Amino acid sequence: MSNEGTLFRTCSATCVGIEVVRITVEVSITPGVGIFIVGLPDSAVRESLLRVTTAMQRNGYVIPGRKTVVNMAPADIRKEGSGYDAAIAVAMLAASGQMYFPHPERFLILGELSLDGTLRRVKGALPIAVRAAEMGYDSVVFPRESVNEASWATGVRLYGVSDLHEMAEVLSGGPEASEYEVKGKRYVPSAGSAVYDFADVAGQPFAKRGLEIAASGGHNVLLSGPPGSGKSMMSKCVASILPPMTRAEAIETSMVYSVAGLLDGDAGLLASRPYRSPHHTASTVAVVGGGAKAMPGEISLAHNGVLCLDELAQFSPATLDVLRQPLEDRQIVISRARYKVSYPASFMLVASMNPCPCGYAGDDDGRCSCTPGMIHRYRARVSGPLLDRIDLNIRVRAVESASMSAFPRQETSREIALRVAAAREIQNRRFLRDGIHTNAQMQPRHIQRYCRLDGDAEHLLQRMMEGFRLSARGYVRVLKVARTIADMCGEDGIRQEHISEAVQYRFQENV
Repeated sequence: MSNEGTLFRTCSATCVGIEVVRITVEVSITPGVGIFIVGLPDSAVRESLLRVTTAMQRNGYVIPGRKTVVNMAPADIRKEGSGYDAAIAVAMLAASGQMYFPHPERFLILGELSLDGTLRRVKGALPIAVRAAEMGYDSVVFPRESVNEASWATGVRLYGVSDLHEMAEVLSGGPEASEYEVKGKRYVPSAGSAVYDFADVAGQPFAKRGLEIAASGGHNVLLSGPPGSGKSMMSKCVASILPPMTRAEAIETSMVYSVAGLLDGDAGLLASRPYRSPHHTASTVAVVGGGAKAMPGEISLAHNGVLCLDELAQFSPATLDVLRQPLEDRQIVISRARYKVSYPASFMLVASMNPCPCGYAGDDDGRCSCTPGMIHRYRARVSGPLLDRIDLNIRVRAVESASMSAFPRQETSREIALRVAAAREIQNRRFLRDGIHTNAQMQPRHIQRYCRLDGDAEHLLQRMMEGFRLSARGYVRVLKVARTIADMCGEDGIRQEHISEAVQYRFQENV
């Protein structure tokens, strides 16, 4: 289409969850008066006309003196935010013949305009850049502040521009266009840094072993014990033994943070696995996501990392029950009257709680002052279906005074992390073509293929299933934990001792 015509189209995009939707901006200039914008815009998009026209004037361009209609298609998707400013400005300038743009079908254009014509950062740059090639585009133009996070995408040319003049140079294919092209980056895994170290935890060998198993396979774990036994500290130490993310995991997780506007513009990609620890007063929307703009919640921000729920029984029962579906499906679907979006939520749950309101139920010293009714009501705040999705239940005992006074040398997190990384590497190789990363993510087809039991192990598991009335879900989760224990031992098959240890953690008294 000629730039001298009265109708011109540019292409932009928006994120619905982390899925990318193409938005076509059409500008028609016909005889008449006024500038109008249609296509279900919100207030931020409607205000873009003032930002765009002011920026055009301040940069030496002329506002078309005829009737100008801006249409944003598809019209049934509500357009939100200010990231369409640049696409609208380019379409208006090209339609009025003030900008030469020979190949609009090849470019995606994003950016918020300030009144002086400079471009500001937009949300969702990484998922848009990652999906651009799949959508048929070979070039994407971003504000310079956003292009760093987008530069981790492959298969597409990325341009970072500061203002309308630089954008005009890129879109026209001028001699200086290559100066604004940004090359992709090489991913270097990083384990990050953790404040807490297992070397500072006195005793608790059983709990440490359980947390090492959980970290090795990405399993959910619940720590239960009296106050001061080290539950909260050990939960925080889990971050120090997690292996670095693979490039695929880092991009998956960073796309969620990009949509939320939480990605560090300088780094452009998350350096280490996320560790999210919301307070028990957090609302259901804050934990699972949603709200007016369908933002990701804590469970999605913990994708490929850890969601730590300290004082589990203090969380709202409604909030805890909403976690049941994401723990099973590893994604959250948020349905409201105005939208339906999905976010990934493949996280490792690390929860801790006291066994009763006073915290001392089950201790031999008889300090517990709670009545049976109080204990029942307290434990009932965590539903059975949620507990059934916990892979390892660990009863944490009070630390003996001898352990505190002597405080012998403890294994450091670095030593444990090396073993965890070795187990995770086995799983990365195993699931290379399956689209998953850990044993905890296995589906039935993976279990049939990778969880081979010898005769003694199969016989033991059958006895345990009958004796403990193990549910079908519990049976599968015991197999997954046993698979992880076998990986930690370097075994191809699952043996009786692996099943025995997995069952032991499954049926530890958890409250």
